[in-house]
Amino acid sequence: MRPSNRSTDLTCPPPDDDPERGSAALEFIVVGLLMLVPLVYLVVTLGLIQGQSLGAEAAARHVARAVSTASDADDARTRADAVLAAVAAEYGIDHVDLSVACTPAGASCPRAGATLHITVRAEVALPLVPPVLGLDEIAVIPVEASAAHKVSRFWSER
Repeated sequence: MRPSNRSTDLTCPPPDDDPERGSAALEFIVVGLLMLVPLVYLVVTLGLIQGQSLGAEAAARHVARAVSTASDADDARTRADAVLAAVAAEYGIDHVDLSVACTPAGASCPRAGATLHITVRAEVALPLVPPVLGLDEIAVIPVEASAAHKVSRFWSER
């Protein structure tokens, strides 16, 4: 009796309990979904963080430039508020915190000849986090950017 070769023997039907048989399509779909969903979430989250980071950096840079070129302290405050509102609207930043400091430290900021330091802080809310038990308030990532600009020595305090 000659041994049977399954690949060339057409008269012998394949057994139903063959361990090599399976549904590759089902396995591919399940494993694909298990790998693809977290990957897409990661890409979306990193995109949001990058966008907010760029917005905070642009806000710090533009506010520093606007304040340092203002004519007086009232004009500087008005310019800073306008620029911050415009950049926040452009980048979709919801919660923005702005701090202004000068070096060397002195009585008023901004002042002539000082170096202006602007720091902008924002928070990025993670996508698809439900508001159950306050999870949406916990699942935020802080973003911070700073910029420095020299104020002209001819800047007037008025």
